[in-house]
Amino acid sequence: MSIEQTYRQRFRRSAALHQQATTCFPSGVTHDARYALPFPLYIERSQGVYKWDVDDNQLIDFWSGHGALLLGHSHPAIVTAVQQQMACGTHYGGCHRLELRWGRLVQHLVAGAELVRFTSSGTEATLLALRLARAFTGRSRIIRFAGHFHGWHDLIMPGADSEDPRIGIPDAWQQHLLTLPTDLDCIAQTLADHTDIAAVILEPSGASYGGIPLSDRFVQELRAMTRTYGVLLICDEVVTGFRVAPGGVQQRAGVIADLTCLAKVLAGGLPGGAVAGRADVLRHLAFGDADWNARQKIRHYGTYNANPLSAAAGCAMLEQVATGEPCALATQRCQALIAGMNEVLAARRMQGWTVYGDASIFHILVNASMPITPGEVPHQVPLDELKRGGDRRLLGPLRLALLNAGVDLMRGRSGFVSAVHTDADVTTTIAAFDHALAALQADPDNETLISRR
Repeated sequence: MSIEQTYRQRFRRSAALHQQATTCFPSGVTHDARYALPFPLYIERSQGVYKWDVDDNQLIDFWSGHGALLLGHSHPAIVTAVQQQMACGTHYGGCHRLELRWGRLVQHLVAGAELVRFTSSGTEATLLALRLARAFTGRSRIIRFAGHFHGWHDLIMPGADSEDPRIGIPDAWQQHLLTLPTDLDCIAQTLADHTDIAAVILEPSGASYGGIPLSDRFVQELRAMTRTYGVLLICDEVVTGFRVAPGGVQQRAGVIADLTCLAKVLAGGLPGGAVAGRADVLRHLAFGDADWNARQKIRHYGTYNANPLSAAAGCAMLEQVATGEPCALATQRCQALIAGMNEVLAARRMQGWTVYGDASIFHILVNASMPITPGEVPHQVPLDELKRGGDRRLLGPLRLALLNAGVDLMRGRSGFVSAVHTDADVTTTIAAFDHALAALQADPDNETLISRR
């Protein structure tokens, strides 16, 4: 049987549920990243590093809750914290002690977190950070970098991908947004030429959580440059915060942003986000006299801001993160996985393929259009090609082949390693990767593409 035929047979119940879902949701999904051909999987339960689908297939999970589950699925400390809070209440409509404990943990871990404001998601966090930057500086324009993703709201969506449609976003918004390459000379010239720049926002690991890598040196020089021009630096650590290091990429690079956007690991797998940073900037969320309220205060609501269940999970997570052990363990296992997968690629002479990553995050580049060897970090590969993971004609079959072999990667080409993935899980995943490549090479539909090099 072909790879797709095997997939359809192995995951029959998911196919049936997806068919029903198309009558309920657009294209049958509730998140763009979960759309997949011929159909996505339906998960029934999870524990540790494993997920079981509706056909009871066990999968080693590297989605890790879109990167949120640094401690894996249903970690005992988080389960206990949420169960205890559930018995006390799910929504008070008021302040509570857990939100203060959660905020103090953020202040302890994130350099420069003089004040914190919770939101319900990473998208809301970047939206709020941009509004704060404009209010504080009195300027309107934002610099963002090509390929970097900061959520799907109108203020920042254009430029995340060269293929991003602009439908639904007024053209007028785009005049307030400058999308630049990650070129320090270009950035310096732009800052010198424009006096209306409120902030520069970036993923400090590089676009797509390191899929298009950036060096720590770049972040350091950008920090110095923005300070020189009186422009705020916003680090979007929604994915990398508490994962690359307890204090995120900023801790490793030794920089302090003016504002930091957080989510994912922050809330222990439950919904939650935050903006943390300078007190004088976040003052625009504070109440003051009548004149301040009328002219300077930003209104910020959010029914589920610092929701007690999210706060309980977040506190349990960040208390574990504060020890430093989860980040270190996840990074160690991820780097071993990357090395092992590249050994498989080298043994199979897969030129144009490589596995690379940052800390506990990894990416697969498939059949690059330019010479590259397994293990090489693809700095010279064009941005658009890195964003899509390489040759689209092979990415779909690779994803299916990996799932047939019992491994679930995010979009079939990236993954987040948790602190509870074991050496045995790494070994099993490397073997599954080898099995998937063998299936890919044996499939007549893909053989020509793979062997053309």
